[in-house]
Amino acid sequence: MRTSEISSRGLAALYAVVVFLSAFLLFQVQPLIGKCILPWFGGTPAVWTTCMLVFQLLLFGGYAYAHLTAKFLSPRGQAWLHIGMLMAALCTLPIIPDASWKPAGEETPALRIVLLLVATIGLPYFILSSTSPLVQSWFSRTHAGQTPYRLYSLSNVGSLLALLSYPFVVEPSLATDSQASLWSWAFAVFAALCAWVAVRMFLVDPIQTLVPSPTNALAIARPGWGLTAQWFGLAMTASILLLAITNQVCLDVAVVPFLWVLPLALYLLTFILCFESERWYSRRYYTVIAVVLLLAAINMIRLGSEVSILLQIATYFGMMFSCCMVCHGELAAIKPHPRYLTAYFLTISAGGAAGGLFVGLLAPMLFVSYNEFYFGIFCFMFLFITLRLREDNFRWPLPNWTCPLAVAGLILLVLGLLVQAGRHTTGNIAVSRNFYGVLRVLRANEPQSDEPMLQLAHGRITHGSQFVAEDKQHIPTAYYAESTGIGKLLASFDAGEPRHIGVVGLGIGTLAAYGRPGDRIRMYEINPQVIELAREHFSFLRDCAAEQTIITGDARLSLEFEPPQQFDVLVLDAFSGDAIPVHLLTSEAVQVYLKHLKPNGILACHISNLHFNLKPVLAGLAAEQAMSVAFHSNPPDAQTAALAASWAMLARSPECLAQALPSPSEATTPPVGRPIVWTDNRSNLLQVMW
Repeated sequence: MRTSEISSRGLAALYAVVVFLSAFLLFQVQPLIGKCILPWFGGTPAVWTTCMLVFQLLLFGGYAYAHLTAKFLSPRGQAWLHIGMLMAALCTLPIIPDASWKPAGEETPALRIVLLLVATIGLPYFILSSTSPLVQSWFSRTHAGQTPYRLYSLSNVGSLLALLSYPFVVEPSLATDSQASLWSWAFAVFAALCAWVAVRMFLVDPIQTLVPSPTNALAIARPGWGLTAQWFGLAMTASILLLAITNQVCLDVAVVPFLWVLPLALYLLTFILCFESERWYSRRYYTVIAVVLLLAAINMIRLGSEVSILLQIATYFGMMFSCCMVCHGELAAIKPHPRYLTAYFLTISAGGAAGGLFVGLLAPMLFVSYNEFYFGIFCFMFLFITLRLREDNFRWPLPNWTCPLAVAGLILLVLGLLVQAGRHTTGNIAVSRNFYGVLRVLRANEPQSDEPMLQLAHGRITHGSQFVAEDKQHIPTAYYAESTGIGKLLASFDAGEPRHIGVVGLGIGTLAAYGRPGDRIRMYEINPQVIELAREHFSFLRDCAAEQTIITGDARLSLEFEPPQQFDVLVLDAFSGDAIPVHLLTSEAVQVYLKHLKPNGILACHISNLHFNLKPVLAGLAAEQAMSVAFHSNPPDAQTAALAASWAMLARSPECLAQALPSPSEATTPPVGRPIVWTDNRSNLLQVMW
């Protein structure tokens, strides 16, 4: 008996190790593979949303596999099937995606990401997803009377540690290739342990196996459709809020693993707290906090860039955490008997996948702006109120006279959400949404001169503006005015000298205003709708005197495959938005640019940014490539609608820079401090946050 008890404890410990390791690997691979493929698809927030959709669908598939095998197969059959699946998954390692998956420019990005992920990590991720519910099912068989839900909390702890360790330990310490190699070896260790658990599971003493008696089976009521719908709805709402808020933050700040990991870690933390013990969740406390932060987040969107980046992140993620605590707290309160454990987790994963499908696929087709954020808030309020009203012992906790006020307040909140959601679509000349985001063409006045202008906006960022008055439409404005670094650089060429200019990032085509007869301008733009709006609503491209070529697709990938273009100037203008495409500022990227520059050519980088100081990165890249660098900043000018802009100029020799910026007062020396060199395998945006 004592030996059997020791064996049982040892088996339980082995269960715990396998569950923890599977969860750790499951959530370590998410930011890893996301970072690998992010540069291939333009560094847009939709890359991570699409990845999350695939992860959730694979998670649902793993939970369905666990549920069906536990329901229809004997313990021995479950064990042998799972061992076979583990061996098949090992054959797909390592997990580094092949370069053949890089887009050529014509494919649908979302579909290619889905196929890439399924081919690269599909089977290992599927197996890891199925491990937690399947092992918990085995635990309930071999350890009668003990709750398996503690293993679920342990799996969430493993997931949380994986997410937190990635941006702070793994990403800064290891190159991407090394991360993938280490992960693959760890998966092999997991597979061996999991196979051993499977073998031990059907070799245990039959007395330990839980076989409910007919009396107990009748006493355990099967969850009805109403309860199942509650599981599904709560899980779906939390998933929508997670993805919608992550999208919102990445749009306004940056598309980096840290801002993927932090909300996902908070999401998992709510699971850990709610399923570990009932004492962590207070309905009244978290509901009040959720409503307060919900209102603050809505106001944050209205205020825009007036609010500091840290306050934005804290408010958005605080709201998401409190709302998910409510969703998962209610979910834990209505969990079923362990007999229905796999069905319960299957329903939760189905709800999460439904939320991912909505944000990743349906929302871009239904909404012309990022209204899934408001839809998630509405779902949260509707679901919570509905569940509360359905309770048999529900009583209004406040005096009766406050009930009409609460209803009126709720109506006003919903109306406010509708007004706020419609704010980005009213008053616009054109609104367009696709995989790369939401674009708006709007009419606005120049703040100081009050001149009417047309602008192209992406979220809070203006990607170009043009005077409405016909006699001023030829004037370059914003970050590209004649007083800016790029304006002075292009003016430094002799009048009769033909120039070959490359431009990464089209915007509204403002730089085409500098085109002269005999010039050639080659522009690279990843978003087809930017090209369409620039041609339809702005005249810079139509009025340009130079020969123009526009290449659709990611600029870096296009430049990698093209023969040397012999540019006099190559302009990088993909950094004025708050979301930084890091892959355009790596050592490997600069080597690609140098291939296309003439020996005396100049690389001009637009680095104006509210949240990140990119000067150390440009200084580091210049030093590594034995190049000279100078920085130019200008004040705003109401007459030409010039904005305060920062430009970095890199050249193979200081003489080239002296010709481009002849006045010493116009060039600044590199910033004091240690230069930073980013590579494709290693970069950390936290290093350059203001």
